[in-house]
Amino acid sequence: MKGLLRRWRLPARNGRPYGCGPQYGVPGKAKRLLVSQLFQPFNLQAGDEAGWEGRAGEPTCRSQKLMLQGGLVYPSVPGCYYYLPPAVRAMEKLVKVVDGEMQAVGGQKLNMPSLSSAGLWRASGRWDRMGPELFRLVDRHDKAYCLAPTHEEVVTELVAAQSNLSYKQLPLRLYQVTRKFRDEPKPRFGLLRSREFYMKDMYTFDASEEAARQTYDLVCDAYCSLFDRLGLPFVKVQAATGSIGGTMSHEFQLPADVGEDRLLLCPDGHFAANVEMLNGERTSCPTCGEKLTQTKGIEVGHTFYLGTKYSSVFNAVFYSPKNKPQLAEMGCYGLGITRILAASIEVLSTEDSIRWPSLIAPYQLCFIPPKRGSKEEEEGVTLLEQVYDDLTEALPHLNGDLVMDDRTQLTIGKRLKDANKLGYPYVVVAGKRVCEDPPVFEVWNQNAGEVLFLTKEGVIELLSKVQVP
Repeated sequence: MKGLLRRWRLPARNGRPYGCGPQYGVPGKAKRLLVSQLFQPFNLQAGDEAGWEGRAGEPTCRSQKLMLQGGLVYPSVPGCYYYLPPAVRAMEKLVKVVDGEMQAVGGQKLNMPSLSSAGLWRASGRWDRMGPELFRLVDRHDKAYCLAPTHEEVVTELVAAQSNLSYKQLPLRLYQVTRKFRDEPKPRFGLLRSREFYMKDMYTFDASEEAARQTYDLVCDAYCSLFDRLGLPFVKVQAATGSIGGTMSHEFQLPADVGEDRLLLCPDGHFAANVEMLNGERTSCPTCGEKLTQTKGIEVGHTFYLGTKYSSVFNAVFYSPKNKPQLAEMGCYGLGITRILAASIEVLSTEDSIRWPSLIAPYQLCFIPPKRGSKEEEEGVTLLEQVYDDLTEALPHLNGDLVMDDRTQLTIGKRLKDANKLGYPYVVVAGKRVCEDPPVFEVWNQNAGEVLFLTKEGVIELLSKVQVP
């Protein structure tokens, strides 16, 4: 057995592995995360995307370029990406926040198959209506399927199969977070318009139209709460029901120049709509008469009141207090998980630096020790390691969210530039003032755009306000 065990060796510093302090082998102590060991290929350019996106004349956008250059995504085939570890960390954090909001309104999480029978889609009429956006395939038995872009048919079939569903079990609010597929004719703008993406979709079943509309308002409020918590400047607008159908629909949009939707907004907040759903061009607010302003937006959420559109097709019924079968009233509610990641970078970042909603940043803080060979090196590294360990002990909820940039062969400036590419909300630098008594650290509060000079206690106090999902 001994021959099967090998100790992982880290780059040496002063005769011992870099980053290996006294916490190694001590129960309850966190191992330091080192930038040199993170899988994060920096500086992929938009034009490197396998010749199909980013070519001369092809549109690119800020989030696309920053996510490539920051080592968050890597292109595969058109419209599909590798999600690299930092992006996965951000996505998992976002899913935790979404889970909290959905479960707060009674959501129950499940997972439905991506491969969906053509028979279900034919029954609803959408097999033909969806057109070429639907990925279609045939198995070895000549049975037709699609890769589901949405799951109304599938979830309604599931509920319809519960033959003794009682009104006492309603409302039923089922949701999932899963990979979806749509054959975009021209994928563009990175994760904003892709052919494979992650989405949260919730499907609700209520006993009456009144109850279903209450559910609709409840979930819309949860969406508002989500975007408020993320600090994203969203607007809720009236929208067309499109291929999903129903009698009422709203989109949640992030205003942005790169957005593909045109929005009309009342300056006093009385009216907001996607131009697509209006018959003709409206110029004034129907409530107050004020002139409407027009802007572009990125759709990050969409809600639909479906009524009995699907429950009537698949006979999704429940039994009333009089033990009579009655069609369930339905709603569906989508959130673009990967689109929210990209859209938040699009609206919050500068041209050369990622800014995340702090709640879902891949890592909260990066420590930058002095450059190798500098007069501050030995004292600075020791002090910075101590701050790292003290933080993980004082603020255990940040374990796993702190990173040490151990690439001390690089200048502090170069490592600060790389930290900007990934978008750490905080960067703590051991610079020249680390040799003062008491030692003072240079702290970059990236989202606030300010630089602070703090003692170790000040750093811990500042980070104590940081929230993670």
